[in-house]
Amino acid sequence: MGPITTTHYVALSAALLLIGTIGVLTRRNIVIILMSIELILNAVNINLIAFSHYWQNVNGQIFAIFVITDAVAEAAVGLGILIALFRNKETVLADEVDLLKW
Repeated sequence: MGPITTTHYVALSAALLLIGTIGVLTRRNIVIILMSIELILNAVNINLIAFSHYWQNVNGQIFAIFVITDAVAEAAVGLGILIALFRNKETVLADEVDLLKW
């Protein structure tokens, strides 16, 4: 086996992006949708760190830390909203949530 190159990381990132995008577009459960968004953000982080290593520059790694921080905040707020939604509607299915309808 040869060394792991940037191409391997980009392929892994593309696979995670594809799985996350399919999860966001096809699932009805809001928890699964949030997990798919996390997969997409992790795909971005893999690209940032891989190219940061390739170009010998730490800017991508620093930016990846900010993306991780943003993902944690998004997960906390999203789960808080999801808990409030479940208490009011008793469902976590995205199709059955119609709070903004008249």
